[in-house]
Amino acid sequence: MNEKQVHKFVHRYLEATDCAILEKSPAHFTVKLSPAADRELTNRPYYWGFVDRTGTPPETMTFLFVTDKQKYESLAAAPALTPEEAAANAALGRSIGFVPGNLTNGTRTPREDLYFGSRKLEQLFTAAKTYGSYVNLFQEPEKRANTPFQSTPYTAWLGVNMRVEFACDMKREEIHSYGVSLATGSIVEQFHDQLQALRLTPRLPANVHVAKNGLSLSKALSVVEQALERKLKNYDYSWAAAASERLQEELDRIDGYYEPLIKHATEETKPAIEEQYNQRRQETRWQFEPRVTASAINCGIFHLEGID
Repeated sequence: MNEKQVHKFVHRYLEATDCAILEKSPAHFTVKLSPAADRELTNRPYYWGFVDRTGTPPETMTFLFVTDKQKYESLAAAPALTPEEAAANAALGRSIGFVPGNLTNGTRTPREDLYFGSRKLEQLFTAAKTYGSYVNLFQEPEKRANTPFQSTPYTAWLGVNMRVEFACDMKREEIHSYGVSLATGSIVEQFHDQLQALRLTPRLPANVHVAKNGLSLSKALSVVEQALERKLKNYDYSWAAAASERLQEELDRIDGYYEPLIKHATEETKPAIEEQYNQRRQETRWQFEPRVTASAINCGIFHLEGID
């Protein structure tokens, strides 16, 4: 993950959590955290416990997040003083003496260098993974309305990224992305690829109205599950038959080893051998038995332009 990718991720996280970006450049952000981001990133449980108990308005922290250290330090290098500024500083020094520069810079802002592997960036990843499994985003209009009274219709889509795992003693995964229109019930595949081409924002754009939903979220999710099930039924499952054969071979090998031991074991050792035998069979089934599992990775409601 390079500096540009880190910068883009941090920017999206700050916008998604409603943080106030006070200053930014291609190499840094000076940001006042939102209450949600402050809870996740500052490790102040006692303070937030006090806020929750008393209802006191929270005072969140301000950070300097540096996403490209080399570029930031080159930008932050103080430029040479002009002759006028040098003369003014000299006159000020003769009048009141030397004033340290750090006294005029205001309150110190904690700095965090964000790079792949840094502790603070890992915190951001964890927070995004925990609270970013569901999103609610709006497409930014390609052009502004001609008049303040013109309103563009938007349709809400349920977008779901599904992980399908084909497992036996080998494993393979596939990602399937579906979008279901909550207005019409139509479904499209590779929905994530379509979203990649759009500019999305967590804020409702101006001059936009959202069409009434015709489907509930549970019904839309059922549409996704049925579409994925139909697709998987057409797959080639010869790998599963081969895995079942390998499973039976392994079970026969275990039976051939343990059955004579159990038959000739003493009363004292027989229970332990039987327990080990059953455990080996369970482990072998878990390793070799073919199975297909599907699970949702993340999902969201995406309000897109048009009625589809």
